[in-house]
Amino acid sequence: MSIRTTLTALVAAILLGSCGEDPVPKPKAMLRLDYPVHAYKVLDADCPYTFEFNRLAAQSEESGCNLVLDYKPMKGSIYITYKPVEGNLKELLSDAQKLSYEHVVKADNILEQPYVDPDNGVYGMFYEVKGDAASQSQFYVTDSTRHFVTGSLYFYAKPNYDSILPAAVYLQNDIRRLMESLRWK
Repeated sequence: MSIRTTLTALVAAILLGSCGEDPVPKPKAMLRLDYPVHAYKVLDADCPYTFEFNRLAAQSEESGCNLVLDYKPMKGSIYITYKPVEGNLKELLSDAQKLSYEHVVKADNILEQPYVDPDNGVYGMFYEVKGDAASQSQFYVTDSTRHFVTGSLYFYAKPNYDSILPAAVYLQNDIRRLMESLRWK
């Protein structure tokens, strides 16, 4: 057999072997993340406030009634800071708003959602941050006379909004529950 015949047979075998169905692109898929149903418990801390938080979170108390609710399975935490109001309400409000808007550089949008519960003396604001910002949610609540609480949601990963969105939505629901159940002692 000559080299020419061998090459022709090899090319024919490759061409015949590659015949088949036309390749079809696979449809885009979304990652399905199943999170546990929200189950809440009441904060047990010697602080001038109490609230309900998700049992999935591990609570750790820092100094001065500052708390961390750590969601290890989601690699995220809600940081809560308490400050007494001592004639400095305007400054506390300004600082809380400024902290939320520091993320505007990376955020696509920041949605403000006021919270008002006059029956329990709880007033505040929830900030939903959309985009690749470091924090996906910020909030503050106050009674306007004695107490001021701020909170921030952070993930232990480089911000990629599409990737963390399901976890961010889950934790934003927990933050709303925290705000709605907050009571001053």
